[in-house]
Amino acid sequence: MTFFIRPAFKKNQRLWLPTLNYLRAMSSESPLSPFSTLVISRPANAITHVELHRPEKRNAMNRAFWSEMVDCFNQIASDSECRVVIVSGAGKIFTAGIDLMDMASDVLQPEGDDIARTSWNLRRIISKYQETFSVIEKCPKPVVVAVHGACVGGGVDLITACDIRLCTQDAWFQVKEVDIGLAADVGTLQRLPKVIGSRSRLFPDKESMMAAALELAGEIAARSPVAVQGTKVNLIYSRDHSVAEGLDYMATWNMSMLQTQDVMKSAQAAMKKKSPKEVAFSKL
Repeated sequence: MTFFIRPAFKKNQRLWLPTLNYLRAMSSESPLSPFSTLVISRPANAITHVELHRPEKRNAMNRAFWSEMVDCFNQIASDSECRVVIVSGAGKIFTAGIDLMDMASDVLQPEGDDIARTSWNLRRIISKYQETFSVIEKCPKPVVVAVHGACVGGGVDLITACDIRLCTQDAWFQVKEVDIGLAADVGTLQRLPKVIGSRSRLFPDKESMMAAALELAGEIAARSPVAVQGTKVNLIYSRDHSVAEGLDYMATWNMSMLQTQDVMKSAQAAMKKKSPKEVAFSKL
């Protein structure tokens, strides 16, 4: 599978010579996480880092992962301290996809007294797993995913639900479900056609990629959260609706959002040639 990528050039030396503090901040050595498969940290102001953290299992997605991702992103969605999210994987690769040993019973032995009831139970299970990645898309905070090494099966479902994709030169992607006798059913087939052709950024190694992810997240976090989150919500809505419907939704959205003080603050900063990072926006 090929993703269209654009090389990242050496425009900013900080992307290629990250400080030790940046890397320590992105590390899982000081986790702030109640989860068993994820490590949550705050590497910089208004930035939340979500790290897939089963490196000994190549970050395979076990039963706990599927529920913890939902809990994690629901919390992030309502966290006024967070304006942007970075997702990455611990260890040698991003993820090996579904943990077959842990998950097989859900799919191969669904409960039910007859075909109809078994089918309803299986549908409920599939819908629950779909929410694991849909919750990323529903989260109003922009999500930057940084991929290194293998991104297999469920990993493709995950990254297609994110907003911005960065990857290393050794990253590779595979829709694996067909090899185990099923059609991908938690997002890849619905989202992948809509992101193929979108530009991602390519980096020589994980270190430079993570530094770039933090730099990019910092730029996003410096903008008005009303504007940034409104942009994401309306982009996703417009993707799935006609132009006319998207314009009508946008007009309804901005009839209230344009009344924010963020517009005046941003305009004044621009006239004074100040950086957005110098503007103090209220939490959202």
